[in-house]
Amino acid sequence: MKADLTLIVGASGTVGSELARLLKAQGERVRLTTSQEIAPGETEKVRVDLSTGAGVEKAFEGVTKAFLLSPPGYADQYKILSPLIRQAQKHGLKKVVLMTAMGVNANDANPFRRAELELEASGLDFHILRPNWFFQNFNTFWIQGMREQGKILVPAGTAKTSFIDARDISEVAAKLLMGATAPRALDLTGPQALDHDDVAAEISRASGAKIVYQEITPEAFRSAFVKAGVPADYVEVLLAIFGFLREGYQAPVTTSVKDLLGREPRDLKTYAADFRASWI
Repeated sequence: MKADLTLIVGASGTVGSELARLLKAQGERVRLTTSQEIAPGETEKVRVDLSTGAGVEKAFEGVTKAFLLSPPGYADQYKILSPLIRQAQKHGLKKVVLMTAMGVNANDANPFRRAELELEASGLDFHILRPNWFFQNFNTFWIQGMREQGKILVPAGTAKTSFIDARDISEVAAKLLMGATAPRALDLTGPQALDHDDVAAEISRASGAKIVYQEITPEAFRSAFVKAGVPADYVEVLLAIFGFLREGYQAPVTTSVKDLLGREPRDLKTYAADFRASWI
């Protein structure tokens, strides 16, 4: 019998790249999607344009399991995910792990929730991961203000968030793809709820840089990110999520990571120490 082949959508991203590493370390065969040109002789990668669906059908050929997500930048995540779910169903995959976001199940009209519902009705064996905000946003999306001004510039108010380390999400996904049992849907969080002042203080301690949190208005956030080339409709999605954050909806802490991995999720201190070079 031929060994399983796992498709990883978003394989160059924060979660997908670590997931690929973990699966390969366990001897698993993987196929990695990319939007870039593929070098001659490269057999592990397949070129896919998620915005048009080009390459999606080919990506699923011979695949037995899949990890699906909608990369950042797309406001209509359902449009991205639905063709992937349909292909998974067509090929009768033995396992699908879908990553959405914490809280999307509160509204069935949410694009992420629509994708979840489609997967739930597909007849496939699946798990849905709903992570909270990533710690890694501080060394990627919010990094410019931190480096240039020493400030975390987001419209988050003083609300707490149970940030999660993206590496824990990858580990959870790997365990599920390799057969671990767990509830169908998992809300994934870090070990505690923190506000952005807490994050700024710990990053400052770890890196030696002086970082502070400065709340900005939604209008200022919109202007800065649209000017930086982020699609306007996606900026509106981010602002809506920040609205939920300010109202306290991102503060709950779950035990899902510990239940599956048998250890506490990585905390802020660990994250800041591991990524300290990002802010120096």
